[in-house]
Amino acid sequence: MSKKDFVVGLDIGTTKICCIVGEIVEAGPNPLIDIVGIGTAPSSGLRKGVVINMDATVESITKAVEEAELMAGVEIGSVFTGIAGGHIKSFNSTGIVAIKDREITEQDVQRVVDAAKAVAIPMDREVIHIIPQEFLIDDQDGIRDPIGMSGVRLECKVHIVTGAVSSAQNIIRCANKAGLNVSEICLEPIASSEAVLSQDEKELGVVLVDIGGGTSDIAIFKEGAVVHTGVLAIGGNHITNDIAVGLRTPQNEAEKIKIRYGCAMSSLIRPDETIEVPGVGGRKPRVVPRRLLAEIIEPRVEEIFSLIQREVMKSGYADLLSAGIVITGGSTLLEGMPELAEFIFEMPVKRGIPQNIGGLRDVVNSPKFATGVGLLKYGSKRGEKNKFPIRDKNIYDKVRGSMRNWIKDLF
Repeated sequence: MSKKDFVVGLDIGTTKICCIVGEIVEAGPNPLIDIVGIGTAPSSGLRKGVVINMDATVESITKAVEEAELMAGVEIGSVFTGIAGGHIKSFNSTGIVAIKDREITEQDVQRVVDAAKAVAIPMDREVIHIIPQEFLIDDQDGIRDPIGMSGVRLECKVHIVTGAVSSAQNIIRCANKAGLNVSEICLEPIASSEAVLSQDEKELGVVLVDIGGGTSDIAIFKEGAVVHTGVLAIGGNHITNDIAVGLRTPQNEAEKIKIRYGCAMSSLIRPDETIEVPGVGGRKPRVVPRRLLAEIIEPRVEEIFSLIQREVMKSGYADLLSAGIVITGGSTLLEGMPELAEFIFEMPVKRGIPQNIGGLRDVVNSPKFATGVGLLKYGSKRGEKNKFPIRDKNIYDKVRGSMRNWIKDLF
């Protein structure tokens, strides 16, 4: 079997670690990727998107990667991984340069981007992304690719994302300890947007909201470019905690109840529906109305959406979002989430699931895999293809040999 072009996304989340292997069928600006392997493992070493226990995180990464390797039949060497957490800060900046030979070259574009990123950043922070939004040539705006055009003055507007040096280093160190190289770190909402947003939505103006276990990530797009990003340290784990306290049940049982019976709008539930709640420390389970569960969940989800709305208002783009809001991430699987979001934001809302992928698409056809699939797409666009070795054929030969011997013994 020849070595193929693979790309691997590793989503290191607060509740789960997910490793997705994709085979690049067709490269280009809109690459065609077949999902060939996926592995997930529960995550216990992170809180609010930040590593707090390295050994537990390394163990979970190793489990998820081994599962994905087994399914894809390749040995994974390097990954694209995501970053989130309350330490993420972003801002817009502008750079201006004079054009030397009247014709814009790649060097001019690099110079103007360097001029835009020449801003004072504290020592404990590092730049994660510099995303060009648009170029202006002699006050002519809205230019996406200025190379080859003529002009005297080149201006560039960029979106700069920064994060705490320690948080980024800890993620890289965890991956390295699990035997992986990190090709690049990508901000999680930007990765998710690659998987769930269409180009039309990005052009019209859209908010992507990725609600995970520990964080809620926001990315606002207008005219095809990222104009605002933000990370709020609040997510699905807060809902689980509220259920555990409100229904007096252990945390792991609260998580199961949330997934199975949870609803974000109490008005959607019939008054006669009931659920069984396990007790704490050997106490007997109790039967409670399902509406009580929804009444615990609803205020917390309202709070999450209100904080997101405040972030959108702060960005200054609230009135320019014609495509509305796309919600994704594991926590948005709760029944009634889109309806409550529409009520709070007063905009059209839809659940985002990974699009335009082949292979095992049924396996990743859920909002909880948006970041993992997005990291694959982000990685394939960066042009860093990894030719991973196909798993040792001897394993298959050994199994076939064992089977043959076993059959011989039978007869």
